[in-house]
Amino acid sequence: MELGIGMFGDLQINAKGDIQPAQQRLQEIIEEIKLMDQVGLDFYGIGEHHRPDYAVSSPEIILAAAATVTKKIKLSSAVSVLSSSDPVKLYQNFATIDLISNGRAELMAGRGSFIESFPLFGYDLQDYDELYEEKLELLLKINRESKVNWKGKFRAGLVNQEVLPRAVNNNLKIWVAVGGTPQSVERAGRLGLPVMFAIIGGQPNQFKPLFDYYKKVYQAHGHDMAKFEVGVHMHSLFGANSRDISDYYFPLYSAQMNRIGKSRGWAPFQRNQFEAGRSPEGALIIGDVNESVDKILAMEATFGLTRFSAHMDVGGPSHAAMMKSIELFGNQIAPAIRKALQP
Repeated sequence: MELGIGMFGDLQINAKGDIQPAQQRLQEIIEEIKLMDQVGLDFYGIGEHHRPDYAVSSPEIILAAAATVTKKIKLSSAVSVLSSSDPVKLYQNFATIDLISNGRAELMAGRGSFIESFPLFGYDLQDYDELYEEKLELLLKINRESKVNWKGKFRAGLVNQEVLPRAVNNNLKIWVAVGGTPQSVERAGRLGLPVMFAIIGGQPNQFKPLFDYYKKVYQAHGHDMAKFEVGVHMHSLFGANSRDISDYYFPLYSAQMNRIGKSRGWAPFQRNQFEAGRSPEGALIIGDVNESVDKILAMEATFGLTRFSAHMDVGGPSHAAMMKSIELFGNQIAPAIRKALQP
């Protein structure tokens, strides 16, 4: 099982509402990715957002910068909002990162957890589903064929058009991110694409039927089970002491949940919710080394994972807290998990 870290590029926001400068956070992110590579984590993913509380609107620029200061770690979006992107340009950007990094780039396509990109780039939310279907079809076709003939509804057609540059080995690794809809799971299984499930609340066991459905559809469409890949993305932060990391992180985490929840009609996020999430049955992996090892191994056993992604910057923990969490993940948690999973 691959072990890595995902981020959205959350900016730190203090009690007065002052927002950290994006320039500072971007420089911190590069330092954090360098450390992930040094401690031997397998992959890094960064999301795309167009909001004042996030620093990253173009994952590919961050990943290109990271490619020049890392040696082994895989570099992915998490996610690229495919519905409001141009698949041609998206492929070109990630193929370029793949060339710079000697084949370490991946693209994770998703719908995105926010809708700001739609009006920003001139798309209609009424076309939400059709946009994603059409653009995923084109992206996959570009990845398979260097010269593309294609016609769709939302973009000008392509006639024997060569899309350059090409990724290393003429194949860019493309994942899809899904929430909890059977339609998204069915599509991924039918197309034989690796899937990242976002489990950010409730009890992870509730997702088991979706994992089983994905595997069933994948097999039913004749895809090679030797290439079967499935992962989870879960809110995480690691500390030397469970109570200390809980006390430190709750104010930051709850503030972010409440900022998002205000626009979505959620009730205020409470400490008992946070602690329930940290329990063995919950979806938050926020605790000490032993707790985190046990919980990640439980996720692997439940879902048959090939990848675990710790979403580690929700609410904007300090750079120092992030660096400590990365150190613990790479130097203590990951080795323990790898040892436990040895045949």
